[in-house]
Amino acid sequence: MIIHAYKYQGAGNDFVILDNRDLKYNDLTPEQIKLLCDRRFGVGSDGLMLLGPSEKYDFSMRYFNADGYEGSMCGNGGRCLVAFAAHMGIKKFEFEAIDGYHHAEVLELGKHRCIVKLRMIDLGEYQKYSENAYFLNTGSPHYVEFVDNVMEYPVDEKGKYWRWHKDFEGGTNVNFVEICDNKIKVRTYERGVEAETYACGTGVTASSIATYLYSSKGFADKQCMQVCPQMEKCAEIEAVRYDIQALGDNLSVSFNYNKGEKLFSDIYLTGPATFVFETDIEI
Repeated sequence: MIIHAYKYQGAGNDFVILDNRDLKYNDLTPEQIKLLCDRRFGVGSDGLMLLGPSEKYDFSMRYFNADGYEGSMCGNGGRCLVAFAAHMGIKKFEFEAIDGYHHAEVLELGKHRCIVKLRMIDLGEYQKYSENAYFLNTGSPHYVEFVDNVMEYPVDEKGKYWRWHKDFEGGTNVNFVEICDNKIKVRTYERGVEAETYACGTGVTASSIATYLYSSKGFADKQCMQVCPQMEKCAEIEAVRYDIQALGDNLSVSFNYNKGEKLFSDIYLTGPATFVFETDIEI
């Protein structure tokens, strides 16, 4: 079987993308997907995505981990899929994924590098796991721990420990975060890849929200959103933005936090999504 594959990367988080609007790749097996993601025998990537049709929206997204099995939401993958859709001539970017509805904007459209702003799902449930750690689901489950000097931290060793910890049924992604003067630094051990990746979209989203919870006031840009019918309700909503340094590139996460409802909404992940190459491969 000959497959025409495209490779994209978002902050170093790389993906094989297939145009599946005619459903010709619906029957790929886990072994075939694993081969396509293999860095020696295939295209090489952290995961694979199918751009498919949708009855309700402009397209659909299916994401598969590098182990060959369908995974949960991937934020950087979603941004790369939107860039791919734009390069395919799609003009609107409302799509459905495993965690529900998303929409995105292409802020900069280049022949290769794009800047994509992707809305993530709202978040109303989260757990303070310990004095310096949180567990929350931003489309994928994430354990977030705050550490000193994250660039020297043993991410592989500690990531493997928390990845299959008994407290997290089904396993979890693992993030280690360092709060700096004007940004946060994040390193992520991803399930399905079973290794550290250069960036993780749902991971930096979870890390940003956890930073807000952990630092209380924090250093994020905050302002009252003047959208409430009553001023006392306006004061309950904060607009927050964090700049993130991942291993592969810089990203940003913005959201609104409703103190009364304890709800994080209007969560947006913004950053680069870059076309790398396209190729034919026989599997």
